[in-house]
Amino acid sequence: MKIVISSLLVGLMLACCSTFSALNSNTSIKPNDSFLLGNNEHGKFHVKLKNMSNHAIDIYLAPITGGTYSRQTVQVNQEITTSVEKNTAMVIENKSAEYASVDLKVTGDLGLAMTYKN
Repeated sequence: MKIVISSLLVGLMLACCSTFSALNSNTSIKPNDSFLLGNNEHGKFHVKLKNMSNHAIDIYLAPITGGTYSRQTVQVNQEITTSVEKNTAMVIENKSAEYASVDLKVTGDLGLAMTYKN
């Protein structure tokens, strides 16, 4: 009986702790604005992004030391997964005249700055 209770407690603790190992967010982005995830010093992280908008959005990676790479367009309801290197931001651009909405699940280093820029 002790083994069963101990196993249940350990399983419950692991399930609770894994809840905090990811960041889940529905993020809104104003028209002609961008959302920057990780525009600070940090470790590697992974992003699962789903475009919930009624128009396409653009994403790209931008090292905090300058430059950009890996630009791609995410269509309506499209889901993408990407790895982001340390000290690199993921930029989500809304070039539309309407609000954009994305569902994000972020794992890895969660000490990420989150800001908007237009």
